[in-house]
Amino acid sequence: MNHASECLRCVRFLSFTRLPQLRVPLAAVLGLAMLAATAQAGEGPVLSLPGAKLPVAVAVDLPESAAEPAAGRELAEVNSEVRVPVQLAPRVAADGTIAAGGGQVLAVIPPVAEPPAQRQFRLERTAAAGDGAVSRFQFVTMNDRTLQVTDQDKPVLAYNYGTITGQNVPASDPRRTRGCYLHPLWGLDGEILTDDFPKDHYHHHGAFWAWPHVLIDGKEYDLWTNAGIEQRFVRWLHQQAGPVAAVIGVENGWFVGDRQVATERVWMRAFRAGEGERSLDLEIYLVPLVPLSLQGAGGKSYGGLTVRFAVQREADAAITVPAGKTTEDLYETPLEWADLTTQITGAPHRSGGAVFVHPQHPNFPPTWLTRHYGPLCVGWPGVHARQYEPGQPHRLPYRLWLHRGEVDVEQLRAQYAAFTAGAQARWDAR
Repeated sequence: MNHASECLRCVRFLSFTRLPQLRVPLAAVLGLAMLAATAQAGEGPVLSLPGAKLPVAVAVDLPESAAEPAAGRELAEVNSEVRVPVQLAPRVAADGTIAAGGGQVLAVIPPVAEPPAQRQFRLERTAAAGDGAVSRFQFVTMNDRTLQVTDQDKPVLAYNYGTITGQNVPASDPRRTRGCYLHPLWGLDGEILTDDFPKDHYHHHGAFWAWPHVLIDGKEYDLWTNAGIEQRFVRWLHQQAGPVAAVIGVENGWFVGDRQVATERVWMRAFRAGEGERSLDLEIYLVPLVPLSLQGAGGKSYGGLTVRFAVQREADAAITVPAGKTTEDLYETPLEWADLTTQITGAPHRSGGAVFVHPQHPNFPPTWLTRHYGPLCVGWPGVHARQYEPGQPHRLPYRLWLHRGEVDVEQLRAQYAAFTAGAQARWDAR
């Protein structure tokens, strides 16, 4: 039987099969099937990306119309025996919604002893169905406010889509309630890396994104402390647990009273754990619904993505940036990345995480504020106010790289190089 006939049989099967979280339009399945058929025949597009010395977690759009997740696909390296399991997820449009056609390939490319300048792969059908197609992730609904992700039954992250109350915060304080953020983020040994409602800064909450100066109709609001404006859950865009990653897409709104002034769409991809490390990709899409301006804190630059780590003693925290380890807090400093490592109470090892900024981030590299007591703050658009018009989407892409043990600047530079290698993955027509 030739490859085209095999693919048509696959199309008929998928078209009449109902599986949890699998919604596959016939035209999309046909596109994916024919793409796989041409790859099996040694034709079709080739995925190219720079060689790296470390595993490369990749999320790259397919070049043609394709389906949502389907089992039985892998990346086969050209002129090599390397075959890589993949997961097929929806393609994300420029405004953060699911694109009408096409799909996205998720994979973790293993390193080779002597990586070439470029590595090339074709998308092929797996030789035999196996454990690679079985999901290792699960979603656990904790309550009506929190969705948790586990990897082989070990907790990875919790996304708080509903309102969370800090019982230690005075009832009259607007910082007492929060929603639409990540906490906890768990380390590789089950330790909780992030802090929530810490007594020194009640408004810090896990991994969150907020701005202290939001100007609308001549009036200023403070999303940083929930003063007059807040983020609220609107709807889920997507949830998918697969062999490579757990994927969450969510839509929130910025509300002033009952008036929605902006739409916020967030995509999270938690890749499977590696040897003492895990990559968590985070893409934030902001779409103003009214003219508004954003501005970070003067002299400091916070305003945007912030990760508050659960530092117990400031003296235990080590912050490393591209120039090396810094013993001083940094203010308004342009950085591609920063890492914080500390000793979490009860954890068997020191651990921590880095925030990597994607090279396509606006105003790259953005300015940062780093603090040894816990927060790493990416400042965008920075300390000078910038006006944003209704309907224009803005994409803010990052990677949170979580690790066990102490890491030095060379390890972090190599991990960032692996991140940027994945960001450069492209399909070349053949």
